[in-house]
Amino acid sequence: MEHHNHQHPAGQLGVQGQDDAPAHVHTQPDAPVHSHHGAPGPHNDEHTVHTHGQHAGHSTAMFKNRFWLTLVLALPVVYFSPMVGHLLGYMPPEFPGSAWIPAVLGTVIFFYGGQPFLRGGVQELKDRQPGMMLLIAMAISVAFAASWITSLGIGGFDLDFWWELALLVAIMLLGHWIEMRALGSAQGALDALAALLPDEADRITDGVTETVPVSELREGDIVLVRSGARMPADGTVVDGQAEFDESMITGESRTVPRTVGDAVVAGTVATDNSVRVQVTAVGDNTALAGIQRLVAEAQASSSKAQALADRAAAFLFYFAAGAGVITFIVWTLLGSVPEAVTRTVTVLVIACPHALGLAIPLVIAISTEQAARAGVLIKNRMALERMRTIDVVMFDKTGTLTTGEPDLKDIAVAPGGDNDRLLALAAAVESDSEHPTARAIVRAANQRNLTLPAASDFSSLTGRGVRASVDGRMVHVGGPALLRELGVVVPESLARSTQAWMDRGAAVLHVIDGGQVLGAVSLEDAVRAESRQAVAALQNRGVKVGMITGDAHQVARAVAEELHIDEVFAEVLPADKDKKVAELQSRGLKVAMVGDGVNDSPALARAEVGIAIGAGTDVAMESAGVVLAGNDPRAVLSMLDLSRASYRKMWQNLVWATGYNILAVPLAAGVLAFAGVVLSPAAGAVLMSVSTIVVALNAQLLRRIKLNPAEVQ
Repeated sequence: MEHHNHQHPAGQLGVQGQDDAPAHVHTQPDAPVHSHHGAPGPHNDEHTVHTHGQHAGHSTAMFKNRFWLTLVLALPVVYFSPMVGHLLGYMPPEFPGSAWIPAVLGTVIFFYGGQPFLRGGVQELKDRQPGMMLLIAMAISVAFAASWITSLGIGGFDLDFWWELALLVAIMLLGHWIEMRALGSAQGALDALAALLPDEADRITDGVTETVPVSELREGDIVLVRSGARMPADGTVVDGQAEFDESMITGESRTVPRTVGDAVVAGTVATDNSVRVQVTAVGDNTALAGIQRLVAEAQASSSKAQALADRAAAFLFYFAAGAGVITFIVWTLLGSVPEAVTRTVTVLVIACPHALGLAIPLVIAISTEQAARAGVLIKNRMALERMRTIDVVMFDKTGTLTTGEPDLKDIAVAPGGDNDRLLALAAAVESDSEHPTARAIVRAANQRNLTLPAASDFSSLTGRGVRASVDGRMVHVGGPALLRELGVVVPESLARSTQAWMDRGAAVLHVIDGGQVLGAVSLEDAVRAESRQAVAALQNRGVKVGMITGDAHQVARAVAEELHIDEVFAEVLPADKDKKVAELQSRGLKVAMVGDGVNDSPALARAEVGIAIGAGTDVAMESAGVVLAGNDPRAVLSMLDLSRASYRKMWQNLVWATGYNILAVPLAAGVLAFAGVVLSPAAGAVLMSVSTIVVALNAQLLRRIKLNPAEVQ
């Protein structure tokens, strides 16, 4: 494969420069990454252990199975409950033993469905950290004891809470199942992708194609990926070109062209052509495995919002216990011990704030899931929470706002020349080269459907340009060094155009035939079309946009003017990027840094929110709190919108859940009994269930937010 160096003005064309060094895949040795024929594979749901707060040690499947059995048992408990019958105006059927149905089934529900909460409550007592599990355990234990006392006719109390006990356990199991399922959905989606990886691959050895298990692939192997087939491992295209469907990794539905030298990722699909790919990573070293590790980190990470919910649960435990003691003392002093017991039991049963317990975790869980489906991988939940407060988003230029590859920008010809003829001639000379600038020229000619003349005797002139014979004449294409070597003079009219190009930082290549300069082309680091939409959308949301780059000032200025960027830092060394972030912070601004290279790591760590952008093996960045699985800068908008929406939902749920407890507990205690207003046990129980349902449904509304980058406005 031929390579050559066109002479570019120093620091002008930002290709393969300081801004686009490859990122390193972040590894976490004890992260739960499994294998499927040598690639990441699906988890077994029965054995998935979640470490999220109060769910520690419990699997999603456990909550699911206990919920369904508890629900089946709860239905007859509710139906045969005299209290429910009285509320709904019907008489439960009576037959020998019918009166004991709620007690018997309620006892099974208490010990079977309530077991996770009872164990969790005991553990919280041992740890001296009262919280949600202890509150639930207290509520169902009080309901269980009071209901048995009533069923056995002891003391003449009317505290039939069997139906409330059954519904409470069922609702709590359902809530925990929904939350854990949402938390695991991002991992589950990736596991489902891993399960779709092929079992076998077509490996090419010494020109012979053989079908082998994917687990036998090694780095350096050449594999044939046929049209419609999935990539068995990460690799680099060495022969052919094809459109790849990368939606399972990036969330973007459009196919992406991949040709010789381009990286491709395990699990993506070659949609139209066959290509030969050299394997660069297999198994746990693939980008998909790295993404799975990121999701595992996200699931294990904590946040201020979660800490707030845990502290609120601890406070409410003391609040409920204190309210229960005061209620019992006051009603006893008033001379009504039965009423004191009834009021106290009611307070303790309905004080269980499981609506509060689900308010924040469920929002976080759904947000994490929705983000992952949009190609935004949340490594640290604090990053998602902070994003709503960001004042400025600072983008690294090369490979983020731009493609990191040269693109033909302008053509100028000497008097009497023709643009298409000049481009076709330049493309013919460059057609045998694999240099990025050569590919940009040939690509531009192909896009214009130009017919290229035949070229032969190609040779590369290191540091100067290239030459080839076209129609029997030697044609050169190169930069200023080639002009000096050949001793040719650029026509004045052409020089004016090329000087303007160089002033804005473009690389200029001249086409020379027989000692005459026929014209010139300019090449620049291509600005992504998506970048224009991302910058405009951020500014419409009141967020400033900055750009930081190691490229020359004129290059940075040209890109900034094209994108209407608010703040520009140019000629910044990699080691100084974090200083620029600190400079913005010293002005009172909260910064989100978006970068794609390991050189951006200090700045990513310094910013309030660090966002790594990139596809394939560049996806993992240890210093970033967020990883955009694709290379579309519009995904930053998805994160911003999700952060703001999540914050609103958290507070809506907190207000509803805490408001319920603040109102319901005093009413249950009988503070307005003198006015004839008393919250009955049945009414309190119904309100408690409604509170949980409202919180859960409100959190589910987050799923309606559109996070497709293509729909950014």
